[in-house]
Amino acid sequence: MTHVSTSDRVFAKNFAIMLGALVALACVLFVLAQIVAAQVPTEDRAEIEAKKDALGERISPVGQLVVADSSGSAGGMTQVASAAVDGKATYDTACAVCHAAGVAGAPKLGDKAAWAPRIAQGADTLYEHAINGFPGTVGFMPAKGGNVSLTDDAVKAAVDHMVKAAQ
Repeated sequence: MTHVSTSDRVFAKNFAIMLGALVALACVLFVLAQIVAAQVPTEDRAEIEAKKDALGERISPVGQLVVADSSGSAGGMTQVASAAVDGKATYDTACAVCHAAGVAGAPKLGDKAAWAPRIAQGADTLYEHAINGFPGTVGFMPAKGGNVSLTDDAVKAAVDHMVKAAQ
């Protein structure tokens, strides 16, 4: 027969008491959580659907690409949806990489002194340099800011945004 010392019995007793106390505490916390959760107001289905619809509108595409076949038919589609190009959004995604920090001699957004001689050349020249690229005396402007997937209208809108910020 194994002899169990008094200190082992005391430890086992204290361990059982602590384990029981922790289980009781967990049960009390679970009940409290259920009570608090029951008191939190929940949104009704109409509110949830309204929020989903609003989110869908915010993330929906701004336009639609329609590709015509060789006969010029657009496959039965007669209307092409489009929206105005957001110059700030184009700037933020494509142009800010260089123009926010002045990388490679790029005039910083809002720097009136750096933009003044460029603005003096006229909008058509700015558009031409931004769309097709331009080897300047200080740096280099890559065509469409290096993002060839941008449309000319998107590049022009970004140029207009930067010019407006410099005036």
